[in-house]
Amino acid sequence: MPPKRQIWLLMQLLPVMLVLTVLFGGALLLGVAQALGFAPWFGVNTFPDTSHFAALWSDPVFWRSLGFTLYYAFVATGLAVVFGVLLALALRESFAGKTLFKYIYKLPLMIPYAVGIALAVLLLGNGGMASRMMAFVGVIDDPSQFPQILKTHAGWGIIAVYVWKQLPFVALTVYAVLLGLGRETEEAAKVLGAHRWQVFWHVTLPQILPAIVSSSLIITAFNIGAFEAPFILGGGFPDTLPVVAWRYFNDADYTLQLRGMAVVVTLAIVSGVVLFAYLGTYRRFERKRGRS
Repeated sequence: MPPKRQIWLLMQLLPVMLVLTVLFGGALLLGVAQALGFAPWFGVNTFPDTSHFAALWSDPVFWRSLGFTLYYAFVATGLAVVFGVLLALALRESFAGKTLFKYIYKLPLMIPYAVGIALAVLLLGNGGMASRMMAFVGVIDDPSQFPQILKTHAGWGIIAVYVWKQLPFVALTVYAVLLGLGRETEEAAKVLGAHRWQVFWHVTLPQILPAIVSSSLIITAFNIGAFEAPFILGGGFPDTLPVVAWRYFNDADYTLQLRGMAVVVTLAIVSGVVLFAYLGTYRRFERKRGRS
């Protein structure tokens, strides 16, 4: 690209980049400053002060909360990716009602997470529709005997909401790539004697892997920082880190907001490390395969 063309493109991007830099970069710097003791509006200005991070990181409960946060994020992302890829592959096939189904599976994308949480309570709670239906057909004697799915640290309610919402996103992303690829390469592999699993593993998967990686990066970042589902459907103490930060921000002792900001900064650091490690691993894998 000619240098003048590059400069023109940079000038076109400059307004957007300035807005993003000021809004997000400025907020990040202010958050780090607060976590380090800069909060003159609270009468606190001990910058630079690492005591909030030290108190947070020395607490065993913090590490349990971090473990729950990553557990919900990784399990939900893994399930959404697996089922999303399977759904995308199924959408390439012809079946009755495919046109209608292509609209129905996208509905969770248009529904807020709060609605998904409400549906989880109505369906999976001990007095919900699933428990009443099982009691009606005689599987259990009373709805209260229904297995506890919500409000536990196993987090199946949280994971169910994440997967319900994010599976269509993965499927839509992968399906768009599959439509652009066509099926000529797969058919050639079959002609050469490859069975279905070999075709998927050696032909289809490498072609859709960039879409899988990009979509999983997005939903993992969201799941690590999500607040609503763990707050409403979680098992309580110890909470996930976003809920811990919220509790600090709502404490009567307003100086604990600096501890809450330390939680937020820590969460951003963990999220960044996880995502960069994941992306770096993927890039090394691609370089080994001879792709940049």
